[in-house]
Amino acid sequence: MSYTADKTIRIIAVPMDLGASRRGTDMGPSALRIAGLGATIRDMGYHLAREEDIPTPAMETRQVEDSHARFKPQILSVCTQLGERVHEIMTAGEFPLVIGGDHSIAMGTVSGAAAHFRDRGEEMGLIWFDAHGDMNVPEVSPSGNIHGMPLAHLLGRGDPDLAGILGFSPKVDPKKVALIGIRDIDAGERKIIRESGIHVFTMRDIDEIGMAKVARQAMEIVTDGTGGFHLSFDVDGCDPSVIPGSGTLVPGGIRFREAHLLLEYCADSRMMTSMEVVELNPFLDQGNVSAERTLHLITSALGKSII
Repeated sequence: MSYTADKTIRIIAVPMDLGASRRGTDMGPSALRIAGLGATIRDMGYHLAREEDIPTPAMETRQVEDSHARFKPQILSVCTQLGERVHEIMTAGEFPLVIGGDHSIAMGTVSGAAAHFRDRGEEMGLIWFDAHGDMNVPEVSPSGNIHGMPLAHLLGRGDPDLAGILGFSPKVDPKKVALIGIRDIDAGERKIIRESGIHVFTMRDIDEIGMAKVARQAMEIVTDGTGGFHLSFDVDGCDPSVIPGSGTLVPGGIRFREAHLLLEYCADSRMMTSMEVVELNPFLDQGNVSAERTLHLITSALGKSII
């Protein structure tokens, strides 16, 4: 069992799809619950607190006020509520498992985790598992979709309101960030990524040196001098043959066993203090297979092993 076995895990669902172009990620939490997320975690021997939902507005009830940052006021409100709750949960000694929802929710989750470490006078690490860089800012984003911008804002770039959630910025030192699995980068964000100082492991890196070495290097990056790290897991980091149920599929991704290995390293480190899973879209899935496979990946991150 992993180091979190003596802790309480609290599932927080954030059913939001305002940050994306394709609808359906708001049903991601339901898909994971139907796959048996809560029962599986209990079966692993964990204590599971009462699950929670962060209220999110529907796209149909809101208007786009800024085409460069679509639904910014609503996303800002949801992420602020989420950040406050994650901060409270971690302060109480619990492990927050956030299920989304599109990747814009990470601005809330990571803000809350960062606030917790800030209270303790510690730095935090961040693993960002994704096919995309998520380093756009409103000025250069070709779509205005905020789910392509969260990492940039967590590093203090872009819109001041989104970057300043919970009243401080940046949330994490770029030297403590490992971005893993990218293979689809917009022209504008490529420059931002290069200038940012984060550590990037592309699919070419994974192909050349293998996931085991990438995982070991990532653990060194996010645990060196930190109080712990957060894992932000976008299911589209996996190859579409593994996780077909996502609206942002990019061929040539991480294989199922490779993803398990990375998450096993996260558990073995004994320093993962929070986790989120995003961009699961059951409307694009095949019989909920994506949610079921994602559930297996979550259990690896929480310490399930072969023997």
